[in-house]
Amino acid sequence: MDRSATAAHWEHFPHDADMGLRGFGATREQAFEQAALAMTAVITDPQRVAPRDRVELACDAPDDETLLVDWLNALVFEMAARRMLFSRFALQASDHGITAHAWGEPVDPARHRPAVEVKGATFTGLRVACDDDRGWVAQCVVDV
Repeated sequence: MDRSATAAHWEHFPHDADMGLRGFGATREQAFEQAALAMTAVITDPQRVAPRDRVELACDAPDDETLLVDWLNALVFEMAARRMLFSRFALQASDHGITAHAWGEPVDPARHRPAVEVKGATFTGLRVACDDDRGWVAQCVVDV
């Protein structure tokens, strides 16, 4: 299969009181970017968030699954510390590390209308895998 034809996208899946999220892409990086976008969509409509300010992030982990959790938790930390939301992401990956940029803007409650606060990504439902027919999937449950 030509993975370049795999459309990057995200989705949510139900999980008790928390929220599951999945990112899909032709590459692991795209799947991680889409998972981050899905996390933003738990909070607000990502289209409401202007990609004005850039933040640099880096994560290392022993495996892809832990790397996904670390990546999403690094974003949660930046959202809380900077009081920002992010709507655009660009990752570059090594074996079990990433360097990334996230673009967003300070939270404007009137415009963004945040629904919930994401407290962190968990190991529940955690999966990072390549399916030759559909490309990469990166999923976990976030605590809200």
